[in-house]
Amino acid sequence: MVELANNLGTEKISKLLIKQAVPATIGILVMSINMIVDTIFVGQWIGVLAIAAITVVLPIAFLISSIGMGIGIGGSSIISRALGAGKSDKAFLTFGNQISLTILLAIIFVILGVFFSVPILTLFGAKGEILPIAATYFDVIIYGVPFLAFAMMGNPVIRAEGKPKFAMVAMIIPAFVNIILDIVFIKYFHWGMWGAGLATSISYASCGLFILYFFLSNKSELKIIPKNFIIEPKIVREIVALGGVTVVRQGAISVLMIVLNYSLFKYGGEIAISVYGIINRVMMFALSPVLGVSQGFLPVAGFNIGAQKKERVKETIKTAIAFGTVLGTIIFVGILIFKEEIIRIFTTDTTLIADTPHALLVVFLVTPIVTMQLIGSAYFQAAGKAMPALILTLLKQGIFLIPLAYFLPKYFGVEGVWWSFPISDVLSTIITIIVVKREMNKHLTV
Repeated sequence: MVELANNLGTEKISKLLIKQAVPATIGILVMSINMIVDTIFVGQWIGVLAIAAITVVLPIAFLISSIGMGIGIGGSSIISRALGAGKSDKAFLTFGNQISLTILLAIIFVILGVFFSVPILTLFGAKGEILPIAATYFDVIIYGVPFLAFAMMGNPVIRAEGKPKFAMVAMIIPAFVNIILDIVFIKYFHWGMWGAGLATSISYASCGLFILYFFLSNKSELKIIPKNFIIEPKIVREIVALGGVTVVRQGAISVLMIVLNYSLFKYGGEIAISVYGIINRVMMFALSPVLGVSQGFLPVAGFNIGAQKKERVKETIKTAIAFGTVLGTIIFVGILIFKEEIIRIFTTDTTLIADTPHALLVVFLVTPIVTMQLIGSAYFQAAGKAMPALILTLLKQGIFLIPLAYFLPKYFGVEGVWWSFPISDVLSTIITIIVVKREMNKHLTV
């Protein structure tokens, strides 16, 4: 643990952030490319409705896997601060409890998904001709979700150990597996949506098994010790309080998807859902550098908070925001210049090519300022302050975007859905700036 302490506690902040953020960005980028290629393959080889079906199903899978992600982020916050304070035993115990919680909860939700697949899909917007295609896909990938949940739990823990390159590899492996199997199962075996689902499920398993291999090998300082599987209520409460932020965020995103799919289907039909399916994939890919900065921020901030190095924490916040703002500006300019070319990658359908570029530009309109939201909520998670982290996390998707996406289309049609994104970004960014400035003045003044 000495090398980790020397690095996160003493190395130059900008260098640390780059060292942590670049592998995280590459990992997220490759996973995003995976989802984009998945969408391209099903769009080109199966049809437009297949894009809509994936758009409906993936938020359900990610809602379940977000349990693992929440446990991973909540636990990694504890682990980072414990390592910063020199409390290795607490770090080991937290890790063991993370494994137990992830496995138990993932299995429960998968069972619910198997027995109630049609009502769940209908709730998330699988209506009309989309439902049977979505059901075929969902019924296969649900069995890979426990592996995804375990991978999502393990990834932030690996970063908390100060080993971001391994976390990056864990995200790259399933992308390559999925792309190769998509080509084999869809194009050559002609297995359609069932083949697409099988490829995705196997890719989830490859990711989970690699994470398991990492923790079983001598590469990890956090060993899998059976005695630490026994639930420690105090540790679990802290994991749930901090990790619940991530779960609630994904829950809000899932509710948002229900509202979006309702509004899109009502005011624009299946085509509007397919338009958003493309925008959503572009969003995952384009925002990956900004998300990488926020992922890299967590272990650096958490360790220095635990070590009571307030100046380094303040510098970490400011540097991460500066990096993210520059990246967000570059992303927006790229979207502005190449929006039509981007859409043509996904589809040859003339209606989608005509409708999507404008919607894409509106959704990305205020991308340069979104880093403030991510770093604001990430700081409070790293500091172990669950309530402000939860509130800031819910600002965009829960408090602003859901009601806007429901009410604006009543007056402006599908256009109202697209404008709900930049409006909610502006409102949530303003509030985040106020909250974070107050926090820094109160608790990070030396």
